[in-house]
Amino acid sequence: MTIFSRLLTAFSLVLALSLAAPEASAQVNPTQSSVTEDALFQALGTAPVTGRVTIPDANAGYLIKPENKSWAVLQGQTLHTLSIVAVLGMIALLLLFYLIRGRIRVESGFSGRKILRFNAIERFAHWTLATTFIILALTGLNLIIGKSVILPLFGEAAFGTLSTWGKIAHNYLAWPFMVALVMILLLWIVHNVPNKVDLEWIKKGGGLFSKGVHPPARKFNAGQKLIFWSVVLGGAALSYTGIMLLFPAEAGTAADWQFYQTIHALVAAGLSAIVIAHIYIGSVGMEGAFDAMGSGEVDENWAKEHHGLWVEEVQSTQARNTAQVTTPAE
Repeated sequence: MTIFSRLLTAFSLVLALSLAAPEASAQVNPTQSSVTEDALFQALGTAPVTGRVTIPDANAGYLIKPENKSWAVLQGQTLHTLSIVAVLGMIALLLLFYLIRGRIRVESGFSGRKILRFNAIERFAHWTLATTFIILALTGLNLIIGKSVILPLFGEAAFGTLSTWGKIAHNYLAWPFMVALVMILLLWIVHNVPNKVDLEWIKKGGGLFSKGVHPPARKFNAGQKLIFWSVVLGGAALSYTGIMLLFPAEAGTAADWQFYQTIHALVAAGLSAIVIAHIYIGSVGMEGAFDAMGSGEVDENWAKEHHGLWVEEVQSTQARNTAQVTTPAE
């Protein structure tokens, strides 16, 4: 290249830079401390910021999509608020209920006689579902409120480690959760079909608000049926949307994925509140209730007060079996 050619090239570069200067001055400098997120979005307009990827999924190259701002607000504000209200609101209601009603006692006292309520398979399905759901709920809640609650308390290192292991637990424990969900559906659906007895139970509030009131109920009362169907339907919704989140290519467009993520978070918040109420009644809220899923056997007087019709069915079956054994063969 001659000296003349070099000078011509340099002159061309200077001229190009001078012509581009007015346009560059109108751009937002992302390194300035005064730049806000809103200013960046306004500067971007509707054009996304993308990078280059070598994998088949071209969507992986998107860094910023201005049209997703409303979804980001939904995740960072609306769902954040709803999750906190659902969990803390239910805890506050249960605390108020405990202060007013106290622990629901076995009014006739323990008889010392036991009735088998749930066998080993039923208890295994229940505890598998319960433990996996609790871990899934906590790790999922961390994704929504972790940055605002856990990060300031424990710092970036602890929050990063917790979130990493939480994500792994969330992805893998979803599968035993779904297996246990199918198990309880098959084991208990026959006992959770609504009937006329449930109406009487509902009219009397299940006896939860008044001492000495024990409406009739079979193996599952109306309240337990409500929890059963909430867990089954809510768990099914969480399972389906969760699979779509694990495999976003199957979900469809980005809008579809966002829809599944929103439904997943809303159902999780509502179901968490219901499960908290279930845990309360099955532990400190009602005397003798934990034995049903602890040892599987409950006291006869407890069973008569809360599931009188079921006790009659069990005793009738036992009487028939005893009669068949003691009757001499002809």
